[in-house]
Amino acid sequence: MSALELAATLLGVTHLFLLIRQSLWAFPAGIGMVSLYALIFFDAQLYGNFSLQIVFCALLIYGWWFWLSHRSEAEADSKAPIKTLTPRALSLWLALGATGVLVIGYIMDRNTDGVLPYWDAAIVSFSLVAQVLLARKYLQNWLIWIGVDAVAIGVYFSQGLYLTSGLYGLFLLMCIWGYWAWRRDRAAAAGPA
Repeated sequence: MSALELAATLLGVTHLFLLIRQSLWAFPAGIGMVSLYALIFFDAQLYGNFSLQIVFCALLIYGWWFWLSHRSEAEADSKAPIKTLTPRALSLWLALGATGVLVIGYIMDRNTDGVLPYWDAAIVSFSLVAQVLLARKYLQNWLIWIGVDAVAIGVYFSQGLYLTSGLYGLFLLMCIWGYWAWRRDRAAAAGPA
């Protein structure tokens, strides 16, 4: 456990808490978190996760823009609406994630000294799917994050990243809370049926 890992952990908790609250301040906290985790994962030889942090930075910038640009112009403090995927669309996103696991895992297994290449690839691929869905404010992003966090806990623990593993345990609980909160907020925005 290092000071860098502690700082990334604190930024991660802040980021997720602010996302659950649908606050735009989540995005600067997230950018700080992924910047620190890029360094941590490179040092731990989790190259897929290192690369993922770079992509996350771009997706966080995109999400920040999307959330800002999809607010109601009539209300300055309004939030972009929460949407849901159809079962068919969700199946396609999950198939894309699974394909990514196979492709990324194979590439890392054959071309790097990375540890746990397919598990690392699962975190990478499904995190990308979840982050895109989060940026576009789809409710199901939380369900995918729950699966990613469950896998990440074991991978990070096996590499001695105990604080990060614990953080992902907290993330798992916060994602359950996030799913519940966004589902409630979506239902409230829809009004009485």
